[in-house]
Amino acid sequence: MKIYPNHPHKFLSLSEFHKMFGLPKPEHPLVSFICLEDMTLPAEELPENLVLDFYKIAYKDTIGSAKYGQHHYDFGEGGLVFTAPGQVFEKPKNNKTKGFLILLHPDFLLSYPLAKKIKQYGFFSYSTDEALQVSEKEKETLFSVFKIIDEELQSRTDYFSQDVVISQIELLLNYSSRYYKRQFITFKAVNDHRIEKFEKVLESYFNDNEELQKGMPTVQNVADHLNVSASYLSDMLRSLTGFNIQQHIHNKVIETAKEILSTTNLSVSEIAYHMGFEYPQSFTRLFKSKTNQTPVEFRQSFN
Repeated sequence: MKIYPNHPHKFLSLSEFHKMFGLPKPEHPLVSFICLEDMTLPAEELPENLVLDFYKIAYKDTIGSAKYGQHHYDFGEGGLVFTAPGQVFEKPKNNKTKGFLILLHPDFLLSYPLAKKIKQYGFFSYSTDEALQVSEKEKETLFSVFKIIDEELQSRTDYFSQDVVISQIELLLNYSSRYYKRQFITFKAVNDHRIEKFEKVLESYFNDNEELQKGMPTVQNVADHLNVSASYLSDMLRSLTGFNIQQHIHNKVIETAKEILSTTNLSVSEIAYHMGFEYPQSFTRLFKSKTNQTPVEFRQSFN
């Protein structure tokens, strides 16, 4: 198979992934459990970036130094890394890392509630430097779940096999959600820095007339400025401030609009267009939903 080093390589099946990394054929075509120690890097060098057509849940005992904001932290106890189908991630740097890997094709979840729910887990939007850290005790809990999944896939398949595996994967994801929420608190100093930078991004945007003329800032625009995923930023803000990105943007809109309404004679339509709204009615509707007053009523009550 010809691999072009300058292009991400996409794995379309679990079998292809197993073959590439010197592993035996998976026990099931749609889900597999792998010990990282059993993987060997292919003789032909892989490109820097890889793409999977399925979910990846990995525990690595050594992640090394990971960067959060402007700082680096050493995660000696290892952690979890998640990848959703279609996401690009870096190729393995070496085969000395210990741990486990679950590959899960979306088709395996069809007809189960997890097929829809799995898309709601924010940690699948992590970038490569945002691994989910776990303590030694938490690692023991995760390993017990990994062991059940491995044993179930190794045993003879019966009527209940898929139910058991999916229930254990959901348990693994629920534990991960607990650790995910806690991590925002653990890295509070770094996240406080991100919140401060987030607020500066919004402030700069609303003070830039040229930017406003392009329209309201989007969630993705703001996340891109901070070099994190939109899902991660929104979850972080909700955890630490009680509001997601969109709510913060709307709050900034109202704050700016109140200032303009109280210090200028611009009409409501002029203010709406100035703030990037295509239709004044949309601005009025948002303002009233947040303040229980129309912009005109606010201006009259202020005066």
